[in-house]
Amino acid sequence: MRERQQTESTADFSEARRSGTGETLSRRGIVSYVINLDRSLDRWQHIKSQADEFGLDVQRIPGVEIDAAKNTQWPDYDRAAFMRGNGRPMLPQEYGCYLAHVKALNAFLESAAECAVIMEDDVNLSADLVSRAYGAHQAAPFAEVIKLLNHRVVWFRPIARSSNGDVIGKCLFGPQGSAACYLVTRAGARKLVDALKVITCPYDIALERGWATGVKIYTLKDDLITLSVRSKESQIADRARYRSIKLRGLRKIPTHIWRMVELFRRVRYAVS
Repeated sequence: MRERQQTESTADFSEARRSGTGETLSRRGIVSYVINLDRSLDRWQHIKSQADEFGLDVQRIPGVEIDAAKNTQWPDYDRAAFMRGNGRPMLPQEYGCYLAHVKALNAFLESAAECAVIMEDDVNLSADLVSRAYGAHQAAPFAEVIKLLNHRVVWFRPIARSSNGDVIGKCLFGPQGSAACYLVTRAGARKLVDALKVITCPYDIALERGWATGVKIYTLKDDLITLSVRSKESQIADRARYRSIKLRGLRKIPTHIWRMVELFRRVRYAVS
């Protein structure tokens, strides 16, 4: 395993402040964003109360609501490609989620920060979230995105270890699922904004496809934070809704082929 450890430079933290938990934080080094719909005030209050308790500086990114009844012709949505890869059409809520993440990436690029942690509002914050995320970035400065929370981590290939003991690497099997919490660098954000202009997958899947986007995607072996109880109440759709729009039988053969090809591409990417 290759280990890379670096110390925080004075320049990166010249505007630093000391949090209640003793962490050194700086908007120049790292910023944190939480995507939150205007109608989900309780979720934001939950996140904000945790941030205040831990002395974390989190900025809210308003989520994007899509009214399917008013407009079904969504800009930049490649329906044929989405159907082929996912075996179903895109849901309005997925489209809004995708646009909200791109909005968060653009907000980060407008800042002066070196990297950002982007989160959805159904997570539980931790007191050491920012320091450990930045530590992972320092241990793997070559990584342009580091996923900090996943639904599954299978066939993990370790590459680096942070000074906090977090192991960074790649997975040979996926999708890992979830875009609820990840670190992104400026180079990674620029590449993602450019590569994800045309929507062919849900955002969490698109985020992982470094072989398609050219973004250097890595992941932590163990989650940095956890999902809150609010994650059990999806703001996109329940399982019954997903099942009702899925292709079946012979119509799904192109999807099976696409997924097999994706698996081979993922494995090749993970060992490169």
